[in-house]
Amino acid sequence: MKAVIYCRMEASGQEVYRLALPWAEAAPEKEAISITGFYKEDQGQYVRSVKGVGYGEVTGISLEDGLLTLDVTCFSNKKDFTLKIGEKTFTKADFDETRTDGLELFEKCEEGDVLYRLASPAAQGKRPLLLFLHGGGNGGPKDGRDNEKHLLADYGPLNFALNYPDIYVMAPQAIELPLVIDPVKFKNMTFDDVMDPEHGWSRRYLGKVCDIIRRMIREGKVDEDRVYVTGFSMGGAGTIRMMSVGADLFAACVPVCPSMNRETFNILRSINAPVWAATAYVDHTIYRHKYIVDAVMEMKDRGNRNAHLTIYSPEDLAKYDIAVGDLTYEKRFSENHLSWVPTYHDEYGIMSWLLNQRKNDSIK
Repeated sequence: MKAVIYCRMEASGQEVYRLALPWAEAAPEKEAISITGFYKEDQGQYVRSVKGVGYGEVTGISLEDGLLTLDVTCFSNKKDFTLKIGEKTFTKADFDETRTDGLELFEKCEEGDVLYRLASPAAQGKRPLLLFLHGGGNGGPKDGRDNEKHLLADYGPLNFALNYPDIYVMAPQAIELPLVIDPVKFKNMTFDDVMDPEHGWSRRYLGKVCDIIRRMIREGKVDEDRVYVTGFSMGGAGTIRMMSVGADLFAACVPVCPSMNRETFNILRSINAPVWAATAYVDHTIYRHKYIVDAVMEMKDRGNRNAHLTIYSPEDLAKYDIAVGDLTYEKRFSENHLSWVPTYHDEYGIMSWLLNQRKNDSIK
């Protein structure tokens, strides 16, 4: 009998919603159970003060055939945690296995140097395909990627597969150098800073991803009029770049809090296809917000009437417990980067809009 952590993908990424472990005693009372030491526990205390319930609170207890199951309000699985049941103490390391809802829907695939996961619909015939491009730090070296990290890092592809079971969800893993962030340099990046042309979502790698999708179209699996792309941060920039690399392939795109430089700005402002960009009212880099707004406004001026922009307010983000509580400005602006969470929860109908676009629909 295994001790198992059950997770789902939520605002902070992989979050625990159930714990199950072998138990030889009587079922404990709720008051004897506590979970502490997890990531963002302090914000959970703030959420409790506002909503009456915080993170990691026990909501259900069952004991059957020697297995104790605890249902809890979601708390982050990013770091360690301590579970106390009476006089007994358990840590994350005491559990044998972690299971995450939706992961089982994805097949591991490899074509050349493109590693990707693919969730396939049960429906027959040509189906839409949603391509997801992950953020920075969730790829890996060419010969050292795990083809899993990008699925378990953030709210995104697993949720798409669960919420839209009638479409293909494709999630490639980029070839990346180790992510080393100089906080001073990062905060003061300029419009002229360029991305690594050989790593991340490079044009070369994106072109290979396009070739895989085109093969799926030729095989009659994918509806050529309903291929979409979305991603955030580095993946938001990749989404914009993909609209140049695969301009003939995609019906629409949703770049979220995209990294902006001269290249991505010039592509974004000239996209002649349906696009909906989303970002927070301020993000953790000072240049990002201005150039997203300027590019979308120019798209509209150029005649793209299916170009949209959403800028999330503090209240929009607080609905998902993002940047709440007594935070420093630096921490608040950093958390604001999580604007993919409301976007992928279909805030303002963004995802519904995306999946209803068809290639060659009028943008006028």
